[in-house]
Amino acid sequence: MRFLAVIGALAIIVVIGAAVFFFGGFYNVAASEQDSGVVAWSLQQVREASINRHASAAPPGSLDDAAIIRSGAHAFLERGCVNCHGGPGATWAKFSEGLNPSPPDLKDVVGAARPVELFWVIKNGIRMTGMPSFGATGVPDQEIWSIVAFLKKLPTVSDADFKTWSTSGP
Repeated sequence: MRFLAVIGALAIIVVIGAAVFFFGGFYNVAASEQDSGVVAWSLQQVREASINRHASAAPPGSLDDAAIIRSGAHAFLERGCVNCHGGPGATWAKFSEGLNPSPPDLKDVVGAARPVELFWVIKNGIRMTGMPSFGATGVPDQEIWSIVAFLKKLPTVSDADFKTWSTSGP
């Protein structure tokens, strides 16, 4: 019984300490400061678990269709994705350097991501990362799926193809 009392007292002390730390302003929320290793790891684990749990929408058709991929490249440019994530032959906007966490170079991460996960992230966004919810801004699901189709092809897209596809319109 005494052991449980000690555990309970320690838990209360930890909660009070955490409250003082966070609500007392000691935790620095500046985007110019990097998160500690524990915080960065925790946020990544929470993000991945949340996406895995919530991503369930099925694509409306084949994501290998060349017209859908080209349309997705155009939407990727028009919706401003290239500003934060770059693209083949395209430079990232200067402001993206100030985002924390830094936006990923998508050609390095899309291979491991399932299409349903990419769709969910684009549609819903991710809190505290600068990734907006394109669904909340009225982007139709079909357009989001076209962006997903483009992203799955992204690692093999040449600079010339991206320029042609992204500027030619859907």
